[in-house]
Amino acid sequence: MKHPGGAITTARVFVRRTSFTPDDDLAFIGEPPLYRPDVDSVHVSCVFTWDKAEALRLRDSWARYYDNVQVGGPAFDDPGNEFVPGMYLKRGITITSRGCPKKCPWCFVPKREGALREYAFIPVGHIIQDNNLLACSRGHIEGVFEMLRWQNKAAKFSGGLDIDFLRPWHVDLLQTIKVKELWVACDTEAALKRLRRVAGLLSDFPIEKKRCYVLIGHNTSLDECEDRCGKVLAMGFLPFAQLYRSPDREINWTKEWKALQRKWSRPAIYRSATC
Repeated sequence: MKHPGGAITTARVFVRRTSFTPDDDLAFIGEPPLYRPDVDSVHVSCVFTWDKAEALRLRDSWARYYDNVQVGGPAFDDPGNEFVPGMYLKRGITITSRGCPKKCPWCFVPKREGALREYAFIPVGHIIQDNNLLACSRGHIEGVFEMLRWQNKAAKFSGGLDIDFLRPWHVDLLQTIKVKELWVACDTEAALKRLRRVAGLLSDFPIEKKRCYVLIGHNTSLDECEDRCGKVLAMGFLPFAQLYRSPDREINWTKEWKALQRKWSRPAIYRSATC
C-alpha cells in the first residue's frame, strides 16, 4: 500500500530500548501495540546475537497482523549495505563508512561487514558510529569533519578513533570542531604502548572528553584487566570496561568479574577511589 505522496512506510521493531533506539512514531519495542500502525512492512532489528531468539519470536508475533515482516540487523550478519538516518538508529547518530581493515579476534565487524568501504554521500549527524573512521581515506575523513562543523551539537566519536591510525593531522581536524567525547580503545596489554603515543597527541583535550573502551575477560586475568584499566586512567582517559561477550555461548561471569566491570565503567566510582 502506498501512502500520501507515494511513500512506502515501515515500522521498525526492536528487542530492547537503548540510548541509540529511534524514538519516532513508527519505532516500537517488543510486542505489537493495541493500536497498530497502518504500514506496508515491519522490520524487526536485532543488534546482539544473544537476542536473536527473541527477535525471531517478535517476527512471528508481528506476522499475525502484517503480511510483510522481516528480521535482520547486525546479529543476523547484515553487512550494512546502506545507512538511512533515523531508520535503525536515533537521529543525530550517523554512519559514514562500513567495515574495518583489521581482524581483531574478539570483533564481529570483519565477518559481518567485510572490508572497509566509504559512503559516497556523508549522512548528517553529530554522533559518529563508524567502526573505523580513521581507516578511511583522507578525503572522506575531511568530508566528515566538514559536515560536523555545521552541526549545532558537539561531536561524539562513540564508534571509536583507532589508536593505530590516529595521526597529527587528525588532531588538527579535531581542533576545528566542537568535541564532546573522543572514544578510543585499549583491548590488550600490548595496546598500552600505542595508547601512550595517542595520549600525547590528544594532550590538549581534557580527560572528561577522552573515553576509552577497555575489553576485559578475553584471554586475560582479573588482575591484568584491573591493572590495564588503571594505566588507561593514568594516561588521561576515562576507562569504560566491557566484559567479553561470546557470539556462540553465554558466559556466566563471576561476581568478581562483574564487580570489576561495574567499577571501571563508572568514572564517579574509580575516580573517587584513586583521589
